[in-house]
Amino acid sequence: MPDGEDRSVSEHETSPPAEDDDEKLIAAFARGSTEAFGILFARYRQPVYGFFCRRVTDRSIAEELAQETFLAILRAQDRYEATALFRTYLYAIALRILRSYRRKAAFRAIFSGTMPADHDPADAGASGNELVLRDAVRRLDRIDREVLLLREFEELSYAEISTVLGIPLNTVRSRLFRARAALRDLLETSPARTRAGLSKLEEQA
Repeated sequence: MPDGEDRSVSEHETSPPAEDDDEKLIAAFARGSTEAFGILFARYRQPVYGFFCRRVTDRSIAEELAQETFLAILRAQDRYEATALFRTYLYAIALRILRSYRRKAAFRAIFSGTMPADHDPADAGASGNELVLRDAVRRLDRIDREVLLLREFEELSYAEISTVLGIPLNTVRSRLFRARAALRDLLETSPARTRAGLSKLEEQA
């Protein structure tokens, strides 16, 4: 095969697709396109950062965990298999990194005895309503809380949540219904009711 044709094929294999949907971009990245990864990073950098902010609230830690998520994708480039939507793949990695962080943080807190495992340094700067809502969300069952956050903030579909959390689709539906009801009850009985949060839940019910 002529040298010119070899170069043409190589460039085609590593360049990002003309239609920049997520699945085509991640496929191009798996073939070696750094530009395709750059597009995905620019598209999801803020959503992933927001994902962690809603769960750890310390912005510097959220930034570190977001960076770790994208580094994990980079490291897995050669092993990537298109078994799910890229967004599902991305949030599954983010959730795994979050769980790892929580385990390490809890161990350090218990070992040092200097800070309770659920201490949140960002609470000191939060408004009254934010604290009420944050406390109510924390009091939800762990899986219910993740289902609620993935649906309301990350806006994942029921099928995507099912894949990310590894639970049946019908369980996602029932958990979400239960989480919304429990959060509404917690906010209704709070001394400082968070009307914005209640309004959102009422709209989604």
